[in-house]
Amino acid sequence: MKQLNDQVTAGETAEILRLAEQCLGAEGDFVELGCYKGETSVLLGKLLARLSPKKRLFAYDSFAGLPEKTCEDSSSAGANFQAGELFVSKREVVNKIRRANLHNIIVKKAWFDELGRSDLPEKIAFAFLDGDLYSSIKTSLGLVVPLLNERGIIIVHDYNNPELPGSARAVDEFLRSHPRFQLQQKHTLAILTLKC
Repeated sequence: MKQLNDQVTAGETAEILRLAEQCLGAEGDFVELGCYKGETSVLLGKLLARLSPKKRLFAYDSFAGLPEKTCEDSSSAGANFQAGELFVSKREVVNKIRRANLHNIIVKKAWFDELGRSDLPEKIAFAFLDGDLYSSIKTSLGLVVPLLNERGIIIVHDYNNPELPGSARAVDEFLRSHPRFQLQQKHTLAILTLKC
């Protein structure tokens, strides 16, 4: 599989799709917080259309680029990823989804801290969190966890990425306060599941 974009590698994409397929039998929809250009959204939408047509993908993004970094995001390797970077328009993502002839993806424009329970599906079977920064990942976890199916999976991108240390800090902080969750790591993906 070729690399989809400059943010998610081919190996990460394959792992995301493999884990998403494991969640098809769990009650609930899929969510993606931080859809960027929509490449992962389209692949997840195609997977659902082919294997679980009643499920939907809810894709969220600011469509205004990254927010401001906080002190938790500081890194000597992270001069990139400034406020406003990684900007893409909602229209570009919606057009990409239409070209793929997918009707199971709901795209919402919002900063994650503006989202409430009514903006999310009733139950979540799979969540891909790609907010890059500490506050975005922390907020995303807070939104997703109360709605997560017991058999569901959360994947957080950029875990242990030296340019984006806030992602790992948010995940590690979450795990300390949520001991029922366990962590597996593959590439720069933090894979969170409930302990049996």
